[in-house]
Amino acid sequence: MQLRNGVAASEIPGAVWVKSSASVGNGNCVEVAALADGTVAMRNSRFPDGPALIFTAGEIEAFVDGAKRAEFDQLTG
Repeated sequence: MQLRNGVAASEIPGAVWVKSSASVGNGNCVEVAALADGTVAMRNSRFPDGPALIFTAGEIEAFVDGAKRAEFDQLTG
């Protein structure tokens, strides 16, 4: 099954959603799910049935690498 960006998160078969242990439980979390085909789905925890974005493994690797290098720190004030 080829998933497209914007698919309802609740319609992704077998998705097990996880969020960072740094989440403080205020509902402002990004959740991710590793999918069987090697892609990664991402959703907003405030809208668990809302749209999900689907990323390739390479896209996720590049993002996580950039985050580790503090390339996005300006986004968090």
